[in-house]
Amino acid sequence: MSGTIPPARPLLRLAFAAPLSVVAGLLLVTAYPALAWWPMAFPAVALALVTLIGRRFWSAVLVGFLFGVAFFSVNLLFTARYLGPIPWAALFVLEALLTAAFAVPIALAYRWMPRAAPGVLGRTLVLPVLVAGLWVLREQIVGSWPYGGFPWGRIGVSQVNGPFAEVASWVGMSGLSFLIVLVCAMGIELVRRRRFRRGIVVLPVAALLIVLLLLPQFPTSAAGSLRVGAVQGNGPAGYFDQRARNAVLNAQLAASAPLFGERMDVLLWPEGGVDSDPTANGATSAVLEELSRRVEAPLLISAVTERGSELFNSALLWTADGQTGATYDKRHPVPFGEYVPDRAFWEPFAPDLIGLIGREYTPGEATPLIDLNGVGVGLAICFDVIYDDVVWDGADAGAQVYMFQTNNADFRGTDENLQQLAFAQMRAIETGRSVVNLSTVGTSQVIAPDGSTLDSLPIDTAGAMLTEVPLRTGLTPAVVIGPAVKIVLGWGSLAGLIAAGIAALARSRARKKTPAPEGTGV
Repeated sequence: MSGTIPPARPLLRLAFAAPLSVVAGLLLVTAYPALAWWPMAFPAVALALVTLIGRRFWSAVLVGFLFGVAFFSVNLLFTARYLGPIPWAALFVLEALLTAAFAVPIALAYRWMPRAAPGVLGRTLVLPVLVAGLWVLREQIVGSWPYGGFPWGRIGVSQVNGPFAEVASWVGMSGLSFLIVLVCAMGIELVRRRRFRRGIVVLPVAALLIVLLLLPQFPTSAAGSLRVGAVQGNGPAGYFDQRARNAVLNAQLAASAPLFGERMDVLLWPEGGVDSDPTANGATSAVLEELSRRVEAPLLISAVTERGSELFNSALLWTADGQTGATYDKRHPVPFGEYVPDRAFWEPFAPDLIGLIGREYTPGEATPLIDLNGVGVGLAICFDVIYDDVVWDGADAGAQVYMFQTNNADFRGTDENLQQLAFAQMRAIETGRSVVNLSTVGTSQVIAPDGSTLDSLPIDTAGAMLTEVPLRTGLTPAVVIGPAVKIVLGWGSLAGLIAAGIAALARSRARKKTPAPEGTGV
């Protein structure tokens, strides 16, 4: 027990921990695009954890809140691009409050686990495992609640350009987040307890780093290729862009012209590339049918469709004979962007802003997959790409390639498109599939199964790509066991915290009941 730090004593005074938590949040921002300094995730996470060691309830809440404000206010600054400071502030404050709430379990882990498992391995292995799991639990809650959550800023995504990204193909993004935080938490304990000279204690950290560095991407099987035309029209697709009727459609048509006469298997257009509902507008349908004849290939388009009283953000396959195959409707419309949850409650707080959102999109329920002449194409529309369920369901259903349609026009000049692209790259690595990530205005790229770039278009420029895109079959462990990994890491860590609390309480009571030896003067 020598050399340990009493678990009830904060490692840092609050006067130091509070500003350091802000530094940690700002450091973490640099790990994400546009800077994408992936190594900065390690000192940022380590510093965030150090500020929580020994904290009691309210000081943990304060430290967690300051970390969350520093990180999310900058990382999500793009949300203020058009709507102004109120939605941006509301979003980052909400994320910071959730971060504050889940800083408390981490602080409790640092207080309880050393009492429940006071041995060396308990302090240097079991405690870090619990802390890393609780971090992932916070990511999962933030990514699922409220209104479907907002899983932006996951630690795993920050590593997409680093040497550890391939591990995501085995354990998914949540698993990668866990491992990165685990390395940081284990390093903290080794430094605190000055155990570097004891090989048996250092061995788990060394083994984990070796695994992160050397574990190759899980191999999927080559299944030929698909010749994909992808068109970035750079039309006036933003929410507040001034445009004439069918201006975006016409921009897409003009940018598609260089592909006429080229051989292709499919022509892909981005989210919102068609201004009107082609399932109800005969003139729009006729234009798409003619385009399909010109390129001699089916079109994979995106448009707002209406069924009864409901509106959907849809991906549709169009041929010279009209629509064919299944329709995929965006599973995760953007709350307060594509619909207003509990509108009657929120509207009085910002009536002008809420009033701008006139259309209410209904979440889709279809499988995110289309059959393209025998090739399974996995789908995700913009916001969908940050949700594991959409991507994994597509792979389970037989996706051999992914086509992500997005519209970043409202975020021109911000980091949003690059952060979303990082998700697309990580999805390629995670699933072992190529990804065609296509935007109305950029960033548009064709991504290989290993996350590298096969083709791209300049941002804010009309253009077209014609790319031989590799197809793959076979499921990665990330897809097969990903849901179980999230349950075990997230809710398993919560169960572990409760068990640690019970064990710590039992040890404390047993210690009080143990009579002091005679002659001690106690």
